[in-house]
Amino acid sequence: MIKSQLITVLSERHPELTAGRSEKAVNTILETISSALAHGDRVELRGFGAFSVRFREARENGRNPRTGEPVTVRAKHVPFFKAGKELRQRVDESRGPERK
Repeated sequence: MIKSQLITVLSERHPELTAGRSEKAVNTILETISSALAHGDRVELRGFGAFSVRFREARENGRNPRTGEPVTVRAKHVPFFKAGKELRQRVDESRGPERK
């Protein structure tokens, strides 16, 4: 699902919201999560999951895909998402038994 589809679903499920207001609501939620992560905060949505920021050390095991030469990857902070228990169970149940 992409952002525009999320806005459409929100508008359909809540007829009192126009498409414009649905878009504003989605943008506000995403901007709030992004801002919190940019400030180093953790965002937890019960039943869905938690967003946080993790630090990755610099490393030299990167590769230039064009030449294959080793590349140094600088240290950086990256966003991280950990799915909540309810989300994991719902996804697992929707997939059915494992196919072999």
